[in-house]
Amino acid sequence: MEFKFGGSETNQKTVLGHPSGLFVLFFTEMWERFSYYGMRALLVLFLTAAILGEGGWGWERSEALILYGWYTGLVYITPIIGGFIADKIMGYRKAVVLGALLMTLGHASMALEVTADMFFYLGLGLLIIGNGLFKPNISSIVGQLYKSQGKEKDAGYTIFYMGINAGAFLGILLCGYIGESVGWHYGFGLAGIFMFFGMLQFFFAQKIFGNIGLSPKDAEDLDDAIEDSIEDTKDAIEAVADHASKSKITADRLKVIGVFSFFTIFFWWAFEQAGGSMTIFAADYTDRILTGDGATTFKIFNTLLTVVPMLIITWVLILLFKQTFAKYALSNVLLGTSFVIIWGIVIWMLNREFSAEVAEVKASWFGILNSFFIIAFAPLFSKLWESKYNPSGPVKFAIGLMLLGLGFGILAYGSMGIPLGAKTASVSMIFLVLAYLFHTLGELCVSPVGLSYVSKLAPLKLVGMMFGIWFVANFIANLTAGWTGSYIDPIVEEYGMATFFLIFTAIPVGAGIIMLILNKTLIKMMHGIR
Repeated sequence: MEFKFGGSETNQKTVLGHPSGLFVLFFTEMWERFSYYGMRALLVLFLTAAILGEGGWGWERSEALILYGWYTGLVYITPIIGGFIADKIMGYRKAVVLGALLMTLGHASMALEVTADMFFYLGLGLLIIGNGLFKPNISSIVGQLYKSQGKEKDAGYTIFYMGINAGAFLGILLCGYIGESVGWHYGFGLAGIFMFFGMLQFFFAQKIFGNIGLSPKDAEDLDDAIEDSIEDTKDAIEAVADHASKSKITADRLKVIGVFSFFTIFFWWAFEQAGGSMTIFAADYTDRILTGDGATTFKIFNTLLTVVPMLIITWVLILLFKQTFAKYALSNVLLGTSFVIIWGIVIWMLNREFSAEVAEVKASWFGILNSFFIIAFAPLFSKLWESKYNPSGPVKFAIGLMLLGLGFGILAYGSMGIPLGAKTASVSMIFLVLAYLFHTLGELCVSPVGLSYVSKLAPLKLVGMMFGIWFVANFIANLTAGWTGSYIDPIVEEYGMATFFLIFTAIPVGAGIIMLILNKTLIKMMHGIR
């Protein structure tokens, strides 16, 4: 019997129209992003918090943003090494497990920063290395679940991206809250607990992927067991593939990946201000204290904002259980246990907030808006990409860049009343909320689409490596984002906060216009891939 999807027989059972293995990856990636974004939400706040009273390190803003840029940049450059190791030695699945283990140890080390500073830096190093093994290879497995290269794969990557942002949402919300309210090291430690759960649930369910993601040696052993006639067919296919890899078509497609990678630098350079200068704007320039009816309204809104996504994710979890529990019970039990814990923390947090008379919106809280909007809009965008209104990849990129620029334009408008050189202000929260909305809509047009196109355009033997190159672009963007953000004080002092944000308005919009101009050329170079 011919399977519709790659992987095992169990993987042919669908959840929301997609192979059940996609949702094993969905939850693995969700907990990894929980750990990454939970820690990222705290990094700049922890570094700039006062040593006495707040338990931070008392760094200057510029110093914190430079370290933030190096960290967020390096977690994207190590995937090129991790992709190469997986392609040539370990296979995708072993790389994912080892990467998750290293990241678990990294968070545990950061939780010990109260005993010695060295544990903080050791933790960052382990997170960087672990992410390099994890990030490109789990995305590569997603791509190989689908036999077609069309709209179905685009939709699958969008669903996967919803898992990424579900983890980011919960990580920023809970690690940020506990870090700011209870203690920085508790927030760092919480991030590691769920990374550990994600690793275990993936490890015990990995057979659902069949021979997808095996190491080269394991794949050879599997091939030896195949009948000679099938072996001959495979050899013929490989010969055709080898010839195609040298052809102009493959070269053109790789060039398109290069163009997409280049333009994604402009997107993430601006977008990654979220954990840097936008976090500083939230902490020091935004009115976050609410009383009376305003406090009550926020508490109700925050409860709905937290509970509704949790219910949606739990529903997806139940759908996965129905399809896979009989075959992969231990993985499902571990995943279910992690959700019981997370529900307990959510209920504790909401009860604690409702008992307080004054509502102080945490500076890290605004980061959850991006993830919430992703969860809310990802299904809509997934359906749009499957419809007749599906635009080309370059057009999606152009729209995404322009929406990002519009979000910063809103922040620039809201900042017009801040005096030159001001260290604090009380700007309305609505400007940050709207900025995150437009940034998120732009992200949905760029990031999941970019992942899908790398998977579709790259030759099979180079998929891991090309995902690594894709993430190198993110390294450049994140490093530059931290460096640019570190100039927030001199720019605000001489030109004003509005001018600072206008920089991040003009450049992405300009890049989007150029991408529109290149649209027809890039479509031609993709040679039929849409």
